[in-house]
Amino acid sequence: MRVEELNYSLPPELIAQQPLAERDGARMLVLARGQDGWMDRRFLELPDLLRGDELLVFNNARVLPARLLGRREGVHAERPSRKTAREHLTGRVEVFLTRQVREDLWEALVRPGRKMAVGERVIFGEGELRGEIVSRGELGLRGVRFHATNGLSIATNIDKLGHVPLPPYIDRPDEESDRERYQTVFADRPVAVAAPTAGLHFTAEILQRIRERGCQTCEVTLNVGLGTFQPVHTEILEEHKIHSEGYEISEETAAKVVGAKRDGRPVLAVGTTVVRTLEDAATRAGREEALLAGRAEAEIFIVPGYKFRMVDQLLTNFHLPKSTLLALVAAFAGKENILATYRHAVEARYRFYSYGDCMLIR
Repeated sequence: MRVEELNYSLPPELIAQQPLAERDGARMLVLARGQDGWMDRRFLELPDLLRGDELLVFNNARVLPARLLGRREGVHAERPSRKTAREHLTGRVEVFLTRQVREDLWEALVRPGRKMAVGERVIFGEGELRGEIVSRGELGLRGVRFHATNGLSIATNIDKLGHVPLPPYIDRPDEESDRERYQTVFADRPVAVAAPTAGLHFTAEILQRIRERGCQTCEVTLNVGLGTFQPVHTEILEEHKIHSEGYEISEETAAKVVGAKRDGRPVLAVGTTVVRTLEDAATRAGREEALLAGRAEAEIFIVPGYKFRMVDQLLTNFHLPKSTLLALVAAFAGKENILATYRHAVEARYRFYSYGDCMLIR
């Protein structure tokens, strides 16, 4: 299908720039899969809207403070053709961590990228953390090797010095409060550089009410990467090269999901990251009502026409026009249904994107 078919018009003022005062204060648009019509509700009503036998699956990935601000050490790498030539550059550098390769090595986006050659060194803070550009990759990626000079671990220094990696459509610097609010209450695996935003609405009280309804819960881990914001550069959606993301499913979670499918109980994915995890693992299992536990890389690209194997219901925030995540939601609920619902959300002044309102599709 043409990417333009997933376009819609959104007034900029509907892009949420701040979280609501209360986590669970969002509006929730309830939509039936493959059917016309919707209901305007509140997220606080979610436990009461459930049947009581659903299995809710959460992504427990914790967002790293992945945006590091530093400065050049002052000496540029020697050029092979002029071994004695050095450039003394001490400008500001931004290093955005995208994927950890090993304890001291990360893939990252670096700005200003064109001036950061292999061998360039960067100082963070007062020098307690240092980095060196060790490789160049595709799409502007760099390999950055870190070392700490203060006796603390690299991870501890990154946590101390890093900034919350707010999405590019949030047009403000990060604040101290974002360290809590751009994080789910159940996050405990520090592996992500973007939040699984559908989970941001949940509080301990909401989770308790859901369990009191009789619902089960379980967790997966998907390392939400920068690719979640990667635009589609092709005119034909299926020609786009989807980003891969590492994930892990425990044996316990796999057993719960398979058990729910076997018993005819709905599997409710909290967020598109959970959908991608479960559907990729089901595809790898290669047989009906089976889910492959363990670690893998999610490479699945879900577009309209896809047959869902594991997920029956979806709680999700609103997504960018012409994006892979909107394609996933369109595949789940029907393209025309989703676009009509988005038009209603705009007219009804819902708040969009990471800190915005949500949809329950079932």
